[in-house]
Amino acid sequence: MGWNRILSDAGLSDKEANAVIALSNRPNIKASELAKDLGTTRLDAYNSLERLQRIGLVTSTADRPMRFSSPPIGEVVKMLIDIRREQLSRIEENYKGLNTDLSASETIDENTPEDAKFAVLKERIHILKRIEKMAEEAEESLMLVLGRFGILHLCRSPSLEAINTAAAKGISIRVLAQLDRRTIRFYEQLEDLIEVRHSDDIESQGVVMDVSETIQYLNAEENPVGRGRTDAALVVESTTFADSQLNLMEAIWDDAIPFETASKRFTEQKIVEPLKLTLDSMSFLDRMRDVLQIKDELPDTDTPFDPSAFMASGLEVNEARRNLESGGISSLSSFGIDISSLLRQVGNRIGEELAFSLRNIEGNIEFLNEMMDWWEYAGLGNLSYDIEPEFHIKVILGSPVSEDNGLPLWALDDGIIEGALLARYSPGGEVMVQREENQDDEEFCRYNLIMSSKPEDI
Repeated sequence: MGWNRILSDAGLSDKEANAVIALSNRPNIKASELAKDLGTTRLDAYNSLERLQRIGLVTSTADRPMRFSSPPIGEVVKMLIDIRREQLSRIEENYKGLNTDLSASETIDENTPEDAKFAVLKERIHILKRIEKMAEEAEESLMLVLGRFGILHLCRSPSLEAINTAAAKGISIRVLAQLDRRTIRFYEQLEDLIEVRHSDDIESQGVVMDVSETIQYLNAEENPVGRGRTDAALVVESTTFADSQLNLMEAIWDDAIPFETASKRFTEQKIVEPLKLTLDSMSFLDRMRDVLQIKDELPDTDTPFDPSAFMASGLEVNEARRNLESGGISSLSSFGIDISSLLRQVGNRIGEELAFSLRNIEGNIEFLNEMMDWWEYAGLGNLSYDIEPEFHIKVILGSPVSEDNGLPLWALDDGIIEGALLARYSPGGEVMVQREENQDDEEFCRYNLIMSSKPEDI
């Protein structure tokens, strides 16, 4: 058994496991270096690093660019074991408390089953029949996860009418899906009272009814218009399991995009979803204390109020704050807010929208020419491509990188190119995008397009 299997059993995805193994063997590397080691994009590497940092398996430096490290692989496994042990301990404590409550209750029906009931349904027709039954029996709520093509199957079965009828009766029904241009019209068949949201992270399918019964798909036929003879789903009648599944769905639901907004990508040919910007992971309270020159440690118990000390410290804080006000945009870095990073993320979104508007251009050379024309027409600089030593795009900014206190618009400009290329050439495709820092004084950076086909054929 290898480390990948152990880390996977401990709850890490394949990408996260590979990242941990790479970092434990080669610490203190940049995200771009990790992406190269793993054969993926820098954005993909950042996504894995973000979660690994959140659970404490990866640390990063505060310099630019950030460098990432992980403890030796043995220590990582021990940390994951401790996390799982703590989770099991909490489950055991809650279970004991639940048993105590049940024993003390005098109103429990003696015929109430204590064990969860499981069943495996095979073939789509039987799964949809069970969903229809759940819609008919629902008393409070029904939440459906439909993935990309689930709405297509739903609308071709009697379960759709049962779901719409339940919504009309006042049952709270929500649908979490991944919208697709081929299926978006089917959502019009849902009752207006049913709330629909879109998430790119949704691939699986499932249903939770009244936090008591759950359907979790085990297999779904790849052909969306097939008969689903190989479809299989697990049906679980368990409040505990339903509650955990609903919590997972709720977490995705909170970050999902309302249907009216997400559907504009297909109905109005525009990307208008909210743009979520990210900042570095850190303690912003500690940053604030440093910036305002608060040197005293925070008390962990109540302390007597001292008016004199309070007024004196207040004057110091105000003075430090006044100094920040005259610092302009550069002062934001004191709080860990990197304007360059934020503008690059905005540029990535603009680039994504640009690539989306050019999506009907099939040839890659034709796409690159149109993208370059737009970038240069906007006055952002000038782009050119060459095939030596490999196919690449040279980026020359319209204005030099400034070190003054103005907006670092170069990050926005470069982010547009990066966003357009990453949107056009998704990870795992025939073209891999690799960014390199400037080669000389004139060239700001270049993007290597590593292709599986010859340049003249792209």
